[in-house]
Amino acid sequence: MKVIVIGAGVIGITSALALCREGHDVTILDREGVAAGASQGNAGAFAFPGVIPVATPGIVLKAPKWLLDPLGPLSIPPRYALKLAPWLVRFWRASWRDRFEPTVAAHGALMAHSSRALEALVQRYGLESHLHREGQIDVYDSERTYRESLAFWDLAARHGVEHERLEGRNALLDRQAGLASRFEYGVFTPSWLNVFDPKIWVQTLAELFVQQGGKIEIASVEALRSDQDGAVVHAGGTEHRCDRVVLAAGAFSHRLAKTLGDHIPLETERGYNTTLPKGAFDLTTFLTFADHGFVVGRSGPGIRVGGAVELGGLELPANMKRADALLQKAKKFLPDLNTSGGRQWMGFRPSTPDCKPVISMSPSSPLVIYAFGHGHLGLTQSVGTSELVADLVLGRTPSIDLAPFAADRFSKIF
Repeated sequence: MKVIVIGAGVIGITSALALCREGHDVTILDREGVAAGASQGNAGAFAFPGVIPVATPGIVLKAPKWLLDPLGPLSIPPRYALKLAPWLVRFWRASWRDRFEPTVAAHGALMAHSSRALEALVQRYGLESHLHREGQIDVYDSERTYRESLAFWDLAARHGVEHERLEGRNALLDRQAGLASRFEYGVFTPSWLNVFDPKIWVQTLAELFVQQGGKIEIASVEALRSDQDGAVVHAGGTEHRCDRVVLAAGAFSHRLAKTLGDHIPLETERGYNTTLPKGAFDLTTFLTFADHGFVVGRSGPGIRVGGAVELGGLELPANMKRADALLQKAKKFLPDLNTSGGRQWMGFRPSTPDCKPVISMSPSSPLVIYAFGHGHLGLTQSVGTSELVADLVLGRTPSIDLAPFAADRFSKIF
């Protein structure tokens, strides 16, 4: 079978590798090349404990406080607010209890599948040297916010998330020295993994793909269609014919889905970070500052400080003051952190309003498979998604129920 995969980020590359391994003729088309977008500058986390979506009950009540701080954990540029309104309404509806708990269950199933798939991939290709198995701590500002989080941790535990509650400063410091004196509470999740460098990880998978006969071409895809002879990809003034298309173009995917007639409410969470050089801090585990929406993790030989959410679309210029603000907070929370010599970055996270990816056939054409919208969890869910994509392409029964990830689930808001 001839397959074209659109997108050379972690979802596209991993899906292409899975299909190539099964003997198919696979070509990747990408407008820039391997790991040129969010796949190169993310936090590098396989965040398998992250089954709780951003759209939690009560989140809308917290949002106004966050929005009052232009450099806080959530920002919506005023000139983008009106365009974003329909997405925000869907996000609010997704936070209701009747949809929140099924979303947790769907994430739990996809996370468990993705964890198993990653371990198989690592063993198959000998990739263990790319991983840090150091776990992660959610660090809380106060006993109050820590206690408020425990109901969510109990729910996560019911979906297989192992965790250890760290109550008291000594318990916290035993896991990570150097935290500011204000911190006394946290939760440690041992199943959290990190790659040494997310860009190198994707490049390594791309090399394996090419070694197995796969092809990668630089081409800007303009439209998709299908007819009685198969699927057609329009790119650079040329028609590329194939048997199946996998659309994994990250934050740009909804534009191409629209050319098929599918309207998917995909938005862009613009994430900011700063990568500090080797020796910036003695980090022994990945840190998530849960009340502030940012993380500190190892990336390559250095330290990456990043996160927060700016719902600003694909066109507005980057606001690097947000990266500066995160770095300043990190310095307050980790007094020994050396913040000099950093490299800033901003990337686009493709996010649906219900915080679940789209992994399904196109409602308009069964020859086109969608694999996008993973938000903060693209790397985490990439290997599991690749196996599900292969199932869909080959007409097999998927390993998990894909109804929660269907592309047509957005037809009704209420």
